[in-house]
Amino acid sequence: MSKPSPEVYEQGKGMDAHNKVMREVRSRNDASHDPREPTRVWLDEDNTPDGVYQSLTIILNTGGCRWARAGGCTMCGYVAESVEGGSVAHEDLMAQIQHCLDHEAENADEQSGLIKIYTSGSFLDEREVGAETREAIAETFADRDRIVVESLPDFVDREKVRDFTGRGIATDVAVGLETATDRVRHDCVNKYFDFADFEDACEEALAAETDSTEAGVKAYLLMKPPFLSESEAVEDMKRSVRKCAGVEGCHTVSMNPTNVQNYTMVEELYHGGGYRPPWLWSVCEVLEDTADEDVIVVSDPVGHGSDRGPHNCGDCDDRAQRAIKDFDLRQDPDVFEQVSCECEATWEAVMEREKSYSLPLAR
Repeated sequence: MSKPSPEVYEQGKGMDAHNKVMREVRSRNDASHDPREPTRVWLDEDNTPDGVYQSLTIILNTGGCRWARAGGCTMCGYVAESVEGGSVAHEDLMAQIQHCLDHEAENADEQSGLIKIYTSGSFLDEREVGAETREAIAETFADRDRIVVESLPDFVDREKVRDFTGRGIATDVAVGLETATDRVRHDCVNKYFDFADFEDACEEALAAETDSTEAGVKAYLLMKPPFLSESEAVEDMKRSVRKCAGVEGCHTVSMNPTNVQNYTMVEELYHGGGYRPPWLWSVCEVLEDTADEDVIVVSDPVGHGSDRGPHNCGDCDDRAQRAIKDFDLRQDPDVFEQVSCECEATWEAVMEREKSYSLPLAR
């Protein structure tokens, strides 16, 4: 990618322009949400440094991501599902937690060893989740083995993380790094921090470890943000996985293929014929190529097989998704040798010929 001159940013055509567009797009949303109901909750299985766990995933409905309120990331529509007003009361957030516990009791034979809590923003931002609520949640799940909490690097603080490790819960901070390439993160994703800030967050998380309880970071990467060709996106992910693997404290990388969410710049581009979600073959390629790195690499393609989600031709999407899920749990790249389809030839042509100034080459 070419490097723009500083004048481009001074003229307001960089992050300020992205934010202006994003605020206009988000203003079209007029939905309202119940502050006592979580956005989503589900049961699944997840690979961790301690093995595979049954997991309870919770997306709390908070006042929304602080950065999204300013404009935010080009692909993220989660703020459209958040409560208006910028904050949710402690009692309401704990009611959401109880709703999730009830869901687990009704749908699982046993208690989940892994709890994953997301806010579509930053759990460790005390504007979204206050200290009282954070401590109450830590106490609620003190009998579980491991917990994941989501945060931008700014809010990762060892004392906040110790609310969990101090109660004997192994703790991972999920950081939406998106890419290890600062320019891609700034110009394609519209995220303001640098890779050095991610490294600092890993250091803070590690510092929260106790003699008996570990802490670390789970990096979330974004496969194919807008303005990258398919091949550029694949190479960026391979490079990013390897760079994350070299950071002390980062033990897991979760690669999220972009899906087209409502009220986002990506949706605007998609409807204008300027964006196609990544091929599932691209996800398989990155996972297979980075399988030997000293880090757990997983992916959970949301909306796979749909036009708005990562997809191949339609015939092989479910087979590719099963291979990806199998790899997540076993970390064995041989699973991808068992999936093939005629559309691989189309994907290979896209990888070779698609350019970022004329994408997408195929829908």
